[in-house]
Amino acid sequence: MKLPPYDIFPIISGNKITLREILVSDIEDLIEISFYDAVQATTLQEATEMQLKINKDYIDGNSIHWGIADNLTNKIIGTCGYYRGLDQGTGELGCVLLPQYQGQGFMTDAMLSAIDFGINNIGLKRVWAITTKQNEKAIKLLENLNFIKIADLDDSEIEYELSKNT
Repeated sequence: MKLPPYDIFPIISGNKITLREILVSDIEDLIEISFYDAVQATTLQEATEMQLKINKDYIDGNSIHWGIADNLTNKIIGTCGYYRGLDQGTGELGCVLLPQYQGQGFMTDAMLSAIDFGINNIGLKRVWAITTKQNEKAIKLLENLNFIKIADLDDSEIEYELSKNT
């Protein structure tokens, strides 16, 4: 397994997106989708502090968090990454996209790129995701990416796992 951090932060190009490091200049665009430990940022200061924590988690080898950049504009339109389990050979994959970019294939491209990196570069043996039962868009995305539901969790959450048949 090749866990973070890496000598050079991985940049992954897809058809519509590029997964890249989030820069200080990107944070203002991401306030509404900035989260850390399920808490949402409401100000630029909070979003900046959350990004510093995310960066520390990466340096500590616990996660890798990309900005999803639109290939046409290089603007960060969402985030995607692995947030837990890397040290055990598993990765919890999470993602969020600005509302105006949803339903256009950006997240599918980002998730496929992140899944490929997790399996073929990090060496993950298991990729999983958790969402709420109410998040129909996330459920549809996960199922379209060959994730299968494996558990109902507390607080109306559902756990999905990437099918080993993919």
